[in-house]
Amino acid sequence: MASPLLFFVIMAFSYPFAVSDVSGAGSTLDGARAERGLPLSEQAYRNLRRDILNGTLEPDIPLRFEGLKERYGLSFSPLREALARLQAERLVTATALRGYRVAEVSLTEMWDAIQTRVLLETAALRDSLARGDEAWEERVDISFHALERQSARLAVEAGRSEEPAIEMLEERHRQFHEALISGASSRWLRELSATLYGQTERYRRPILARRWQESGDRGGVQDEHRALRDAALSRQADLACELLGAHLRRTGEFIERSGLLA
Repeated sequence: MASPLLFFVIMAFSYPFAVSDVSGAGSTLDGARAERGLPLSEQAYRNLRRDILNGTLEPDIPLRFEGLKERYGLSFSPLREALARLQAERLVTATALRGYRVAEVSLTEMWDAIQTRVLLETAALRDSLARGDEAWEERVDISFHALERQSARLAVEAGRSEEPAIEMLEERHRQFHEALISGASSRWLRELSATLYGQTERYRRPILARRWQESGDRGGVQDEHRALRDAALSRQADLACELLGAHLRRTGEFIERSGLLA
């Protein structure tokens, strides 16, 4: 039977019917976190998504509108649109009786997301290596070096890393993985891979951020990225796909060993 995550391609961008009593939890965020210059619905989406992925909004916590309005300084309409988008990405759930909630996490769900991501992203990577041009090679190389530089900066800080610096590292990490498959011809493969990246990021990011803040140790992971970059740019498709799959699974094993999802 196919993975349940494969079926999110047919999820409707629909709204639940009864959510008027949803209220928030947690302290008000600094207004500077809003993405200035963007539509309000996009600001709401980005801020909510960021806080779900980094664990600020914990799994299964209710997302009540009054609390979200206070937290993000945004009105009902953009928040409702943002929550619907996040529901389509499976980061938020909604029912008529319980309203919106942050989606729960579990080892079973994590491994389902990782294994599905391996299937899709290795297919996209193989096509990207076959079709990628010089511009693709430049994207891969530039994004790798940006990731490497940010990783080195945090390593120098050795446990004193602040959240904005870690967020920048995570953005560089996303850009590198996105660049690797950016030469693929299938828009579906690229977009589904991006959605699954978000699903796995919410498991990986809080744990690895804690590791950075405690020790600044991530050298082995960056070695994996370098090997993956080298295999991709030398067009060794089998090796690159093998390295990518091992990289993703190794992250899942690290998360499982942390015991936080037991």
